[in-house]
Amino acid sequence: MAKNKLRRFKEMDEMSCVFQPNFEEVTTDTFKMKGNWHANYFKNNHPIIVELGCGKGEYTIGLGKKYPHQNYIGVDIKGARIWEAAHVVEEKNIQNIGFVRGRIDFVQTFFGENEIEEIWLTFSDPQPKKPNKRLSSKVFIDKYRQFLKPGGIIHLKTDSDLLFESTLEQIEDNKYQLLEKTWDLYKEMPDSLDQETKEILSIKTHYETIFSAKGFTIKYCKFKIS
Repeated sequence: MAKNKLRRFKEMDEMSCVFQPNFEEVTTDTFKMKGNWHANYFKNNHPIIVELGCGKGEYTIGLGKKYPHQNYIGVDIKGARIWEAAHVVEEKNIQNIGFVRGRIDFVQTFFGENEIEEIWLTFSDPQPKKPNKRLSSKVFIDKYRQFLKPGGIIHLKTDSDLLFESTLEQIEDNKYQLLEKTWDLYKEMPDSLDQETKEILSIKTHYETIFSAKGFTIKYCKFKIS
């Protein structure tokens, strides 16, 4: 098992769709791709959408396949998960998807000012004892401000009541603009959503499939921070 993991990590070093900023790059803010994703990787000016905590990349890949004229970047610290996602992208030669293996705590060092159009938070850890570690906390929202375009959208999809309630409180307390919310996505899909958005939301991650099978309701909201 350990040998297999090491082999995969070595393969990942050679995958053109995977970027792994090292400690020096994130602590000195010198990651080479920051501000250069359009020019140096995607080779186009199409919008870039980021999934934070992408896991095995189901959402990143699903969106990338559906919208070839948009660019997608999945971020996760777990190498085994990134390998699975990247393996699919490399095997199918999908040109509009990339991955960053790195800690989301340093996300502001991965992307440049106004470089990102939208952010997806899919089944993030609710961090019950560490509210400031939640990816929708003000601590992280302030990081996103450094690279999210004005008017850029943040999507949250979760099975956690705690995380959803906390996010709605953050939106109200910090006067963000709430665009959509539902406490039971598949039972009460908002009528205001267009068909395209409904199709996007129907993409399921590995964890969502597990949680749904256990009877957990899936919550969703989207909002703007500026």
